[in-house]
Amino acid sequence: METVRWIISTAPEIFLLLAIAIGSLLGRIKIRGFSIGTTACVLIVAVLIGQLGSFAFPPILRAILFSLFVFTIGYRSGPEFFASLSFRTLAQVVLALVIGATGLVIVLVFAHVFELDTGTAAGLTAGALTQSSVIGTASGALAQLGLPKAALEQQEANIAAGYAVTYVLGYILTLLFVPFVAPILMRVDLKAEAAKLEAELAGGAPPKTENLSYRKFQARAYRVSTGAGSTIAAIEAEIGSRTVVERIVRGGADIKPQHDIRLEAGDDIVIAGPTTAIVAAKPLLGVEIDAGELLRNLPGNVTEVLVENRRLHGRSIRDIAERLGDDARGVFLRSLTRMGREVPLGPDTRVYIGDVMTLVGSTGNIARATTQVGHALNASDRTDIAFLTAGIAVGLLAGLASFKVGAVALTLGGGGGALISGLVCGWLRSRNPTMGALPPAAQQTLSDLGLGGFIAAIGLGNGLAAWTAIQAHGLLLVGMGIVVTLIPLTAGTLFARYVLRMNPVVTCGALAGAMTVDAAVTGACDVAESKTPVLGVAVPYAVGNVLLTVLGPIVVAATYTG
Repeated sequence: METVRWIISTAPEIFLLLAIAIGSLLGRIKIRGFSIGTTACVLIVAVLIGQLGSFAFPPILRAILFSLFVFTIGYRSGPEFFASLSFRTLAQVVLALVIGATGLVIVLVFAHVFELDTGTAAGLTAGALTQSSVIGTASGALAQLGLPKAALEQQEANIAAGYAVTYVLGYILTLLFVPFVAPILMRVDLKAEAAKLEAELAGGAPPKTENLSYRKFQARAYRVSTGAGSTIAAIEAEIGSRTVVERIVRGGADIKPQHDIRLEAGDDIVIAGPTTAIVAAKPLLGVEIDAGELLRNLPGNVTEVLVENRRLHGRSIRDIAERLGDDARGVFLRSLTRMGREVPLGPDTRVYIGDVMTLVGSTGNIARATTQVGHALNASDRTDIAFLTAGIAVGLLAGLASFKVGAVALTLGGGGGALISGLVCGWLRSRNPTMGALPPAAQQTLSDLGLGGFIAAIGLGNGLAAWTAIQAHGLLLVGMGIVVTLIPLTAGTLFARYVLRMNPVVTCGALAGAMTVDAAVTGACDVAESKTPVLGVAVPYAVGNVLLTVLGPIVVAATYTG
């Protein structure tokens, strides 16, 4: 045991890394498809390891780790957050606000009735509303109060205790509420409503430019005979399915395939589009030829494109195709993903900033369409370290600002400042894709390492006091946590159904997004036997990440009595 204490005093970072490693491994374990998540496991492991002795970490370490995490959350949510400030997504924004505000009110009522200290109230907020970043923003706000070291450490221990007791329960309740309880409250059959929504998304008369839907894309070469005298526009319209003439070779020379060009007998042409359409085009054109050179010189491509054009936010695929016009010519949408989950495709499927389109077509056509949609995701992108560190520094500086609310100095703190800076930097990146690269893999690494390290430091540094607080208030915290989780979800469900008149399937996705428990969407998709619940996640998730994070300083200001 003396050896362990010596390691704790000499190199506590070893235990910090071990807590992250063990917690991450435990967080991957699934029992019947359910996992409590990495964050909760890291904290529990850290609190248990913290019983071995007294761990001390410099405040600057925790500040840097938390800043990396919260800046990344802001950067990831920035484009969607600012794009959500529009009429088309107003209902989803309001739902996220209702859930956050209801949760805040209930926490403050409990704090008053049960005389909870500030740390416990903040931990209850972070755990029951399943937003880990509240720990950091509340800790930052407490640090601004000028508390004695012992008092500050006790408050931080109470935050950890409140979070540890209520987070797992809040997470489980949200996972169960979204797919099972919410449909009952809305008096709907989620599977039937999803089928109805899928029919609506696929229904309606086809637009002038049809849609970007993908079946199976390929190119074939024909020698013109029966199609001689027809214009390119007429041939493409007759074949349909957005098939395009990609290349014309006449007498050994290339001719640019414009709509008014008339085909002549003996022309070699390449058409591209869905397989069924171009195979059926033979009677309209002539004989298919084995023209390997023609096809080799027509480079095809499959490209993932991040949607960043604000003018496309909230619009249907049908509407987007019409808006892009000729820029969408020869480009097909193979899939649409939102927060890593595939979205069901149909002419009326709506697209939001932050979605990823997988486009198929010739390299030139995709490049043309990409400029109108956003920017191509390049796996070889390197993180712009200068942009990242400068953005965090500016955020930390902004977090130093404060203003008085009664006797309490209300401040965003470093965490709140880094969050806002991340939002702005993410938005700037969406406006100018040549600056501030932070690839998705780098975002995930910074987020996981930043939050995991911060949570581990909190758990290790306050393990003994946190365990004492859990023993003293465990049952009370469990009861309050259940209420703080379920009442906002219930209020949000009823408000969305009877006031906002939202589609019940979209509502389920929006509830999961507002609580930032994206795993609950998987449950809703399983019950609905459809991917349609994903349609409601993105906007509430972006708003929820911001709104719930800033609750930390608000709870501190409202509950601190000096």
